[in-house]
Amino acid sequence: MKEISCKLLVIGAGPGGYVCAIRAGQLGIDTVIVEFGKPGGTCLNVGCIPSKALIHAAEEFEKISHMAGGKSPLGISIGTASIDLETTIAWKDGIVSRLNSGVAGLLKKAGVKTVHGWAKFRDGKTVEVQTETGMQVVRAETVVIATGSAPVELPSLPFGGPVISSTEALGLSEVPERLAVVGGGYIGLELGIAFAKMGAKVTVVEALPRVLAQYDAELTRPVVKRLAELGIEVLVGAKAKGLSTKGDALLVETKDGKNGKIVADRILVTVGRKPVVEDWGLEQIDLDMAGKFIRIDDQCRTSMRGIFAVGDVTGEPMLAHRAMAQGEMVAEIVAGHKRGWDKRCIPAICFTDPELVTAGLSPEEAKGLGGDIKVGSFPFAANGRAMTKMGEEGFVRIVARADNHLVLGIQAVGHGVSELSTAFGLALEMGARLEDIAGTIHSHPTQGEGFQEAALKALGHALHI
Repeated sequence: MKEISCKLLVIGAGPGGYVCAIRAGQLGIDTVIVEFGKPGGTCLNVGCIPSKALIHAAEEFEKISHMAGGKSPLGISIGTASIDLETTIAWKDGIVSRLNSGVAGLLKKAGVKTVHGWAKFRDGKTVEVQTETGMQVVRAETVVIATGSAPVELPSLPFGGPVISSTEALGLSEVPERLAVVGGGYIGLELGIAFAKMGAKVTVVEALPRVLAQYDAELTRPVVKRLAELGIEVLVGAKAKGLSTKGDALLVETKDGKNGKIVADRILVTVGRKPVVEDWGLEQIDLDMAGKFIRIDDQCRTSMRGIFAVGDVTGEPMLAHRAMAQGEMVAEIVAGHKRGWDKRCIPAICFTDPELVTAGLSPEEAKGLGGDIKVGSFPFAANGRAMTKMGEEGFVRIVARADNHLVLGIQAVGHGVSELSTAFGLALEMGARLEDIAGTIHSHPTQGEGFQEAALKALGHALHI
């Protein structure tokens, strides 16, 4: 049994873990990172990156399919369109592999030692790692838990056979003829839309009264409209009950209490994610929990001295960029820097068609603070660049205090609005007022002009509507 000692041990090489380790290495901290799988975690290997690759391929195929039908308003026509999903997946895997190598290279460049295997706590300073070559013991002054999350499995629909999670969906070798999606949140709709564009007959089953319930109805309306255009059937207020005896259909109970079945080749279950808190010796260190998550303070410290936790294992929002920011902060705290978690907003993106972006407070959330608010909205139907991209659907919306015009929240729905999220986050972090955004010269023609126009609208003098 081999033993090594270090100042900082990071468990998990996902976005939070590898960023923490890299920054620690840059600061001269003797760092070891332990990872069972490939570097990059869920986000890089079976989440953010591969799903966006599949979404892009689906978008391109849909464009070509319209051209093949001779219905393109651009005047472009081609022969019959087809997609070889196996080739698409190989292309996606190539991107993931390059990024895996990139993360591994960055860790090495920062002087971080990587141990491949499954870590299990002995005590608050020591872990055992079962590697291919035997047991490795790592002793550390400080430990960072970054074990991430995993898909939630329904008792009535355990994963296996035709029932798949997002992980398996991103590795299919052919497009299913009929796909049932259980869960109308962002993961289910992102993948459901992608497969519908590639030719699958998609049905979405959502237990709540509407899909994308975490967003307000005004923001999601263009997405719901697009689902209908794509031929995606949406059953809201419906419950998935299980698999049919033959395994070829999903049994459902509709909102009127009737039982039915949805014939499907694959059943994609996307009802959320859960923190990975089992099988790595949590019981040996007895951390305080916040429900199913590890409880942390504003410096990501747990209830045990010398143990930090970052990322999905610490709760919502379960986003890679939150984990990265936490990981960087923790590394600097370990290095003796004065840091704290004072983020004003963490932008969130839903890569549906059209895309959704939220940063800060929604109008309803802002009203809940008390006091009057101003809301300005600008439609992409009045934006020249959106028109030239055939992306007139959607809008940008700004929420601000009525008294001093401090911006409290920014939302957008539309083609490609994910790229506006950085500007939204920056405005909120910098404490922008409506006049700051309205007075900033925005490049023309861009969709970003909608941001400026929304601020002008809130001030009462929009120029282009």
